Amino acid sequence: MKEAVAGSVAVLRPVADRDWEEVRAGRLEWSCRTTAFHLTESFVGYSSRLAGGVVDGRLPLRLGLVDGTDNHGLLDVVEATAALLAATLRATPPRVRAFHAQPFGSADRAGFAAMAVAEVLLHTHDVAEGLGIRYRPAEELAESVLTWIFPHVQPGPAAWPTLLWATGRGELPGRAPVTDWRWYNNLVIPAERLDLVGIRPAEARDLRLGGDGGFEWIEGGPYEGTRDAAGFLLKAYEGGVHRPEFGVFALVRREDGRAIGGMGFHSAPDEEGRVEIGYDLTEAARGNGYATEAVRALADWALARDDVRSLFATVDAANTPSQAVVTRAGFTKVSEDEEGMAFELRAR
Repeated sequence: MKEAVAGSVAVLRPVADRDWEEVRAGRLEWSCRTTAFHLTESFVGYSSRLAGGVVDGRLPLRLGLVDGTDNHGLLDVVEATAALLAATLRATPPRVRAFHAQPFGSADRAGFAAMAVAEVLLHTHDVAEGLGIRYRPAEELAESVLTWIFPHVQPGPAAWPTLLWATGRGELPGRAPVTDWRWYNNLVIPAERLDLVGIRPAEARDLRLGGDGGFEWIEGGPYEGTRDAAGFLLKAYEGGVHRPEFGVFALVRREDGRAIGGMGFHSAPDEEGRVEIGYDLTEAARGNGYATEAVRALADWALARDDVRSLFATVDAANTPSQAVVTRAGFTKVSEDEEGMAFELRAR
C-alpha cells in the first residue's frame, strides 16, 4: 500500500501544476482530477467500513475538498487518506469482514488492501495516460493484485500488462479484448461452528510451498491433503480455468479463529451439473463433527445454485470415518470398486 501510493505521488506530483480538470483520464469518462479524488473516496470508504464493521452496505458518507484546493493539495489528501487506510488495515483482525459488493458481499483486510492497491495502480495509469506521462509500477505490486483479487485471470508473461488487459485498459497477444470486468474477493460460507473461507491463489501458493497460507492452524495443520488441494488450485489458476467459487476453503473454527482443515471442489461443475468434493481435517480436530457440518454447509451452498445438480465424493474403502461423514451429510453410496466408494448427493 505504502509503496503503491508513494510511486503514484512521485509520478503525479511533478505535473500537479497542469490543468487536471479539463483532461480526461485515459479511457475513463472522468477527468484526471476526479479520478485522483476517487482514490481518496476509496481509501476513506474502505477505512470506515472496516473500522465500523459495516456489513450491510455502504455508509451514507460523502467526502469533499475545501474550495480552492489545488492538485498539490489533492495529492496531500491522497497520501493522508492512504495512511488512514493503512493504519486501519493494521488494526483490523484477520477474521473481520466488511461490506463490498463484488461479488460475494464482503471482504477481509487483505481483500481491502488488494483493492486499494488496485485502485492506486489503475487510476494512476489512467491519469498518467490522460496527461501523456509514463507510469509503470513494480511488477510485484501488479502480481499481488492479480493473485489476491483476480483469481479468474490467467497469469500472463508479465503482471502489469496482464492487469491492464484484465481491466479493459490494454491488449495481450492471443487474448480477446476485455470490455466487462470485475475483481473477486474470496467467498466465505458460514456453517454452525465454522466458516469455510475461500483460499486465494496467493494463499494457495504459500500453502503449497510449506507456509500457513495466512491462517492460524491448530496443532498438526495444515494437513497434507490441504497442501495438495492448494497445489491443484494453483495449477488451475495458472492454466486460466480456476473459478474462485469452486475452489478450496480453509475450515476456520469460529470460537478461536484457528484453521482445522481444508475442503473444496475438484473443479467447476461439468455439463451435467456434477461436481466432486474433497476434504480433510487435522488429526487434533477429528471426532467433533466438524467435517460433517462443513460438508453439509458446502453442499447446501452448491445445490442452491442453478449450475449444480449433484455432488459426489470418492472415499477409500478403508476410510470408514470419512464414509460416515458423507453418509451423515446425506450422501448415498452409488458404487464401489478397488479404488474406493463413490457417494452422491442430488438436488431435491
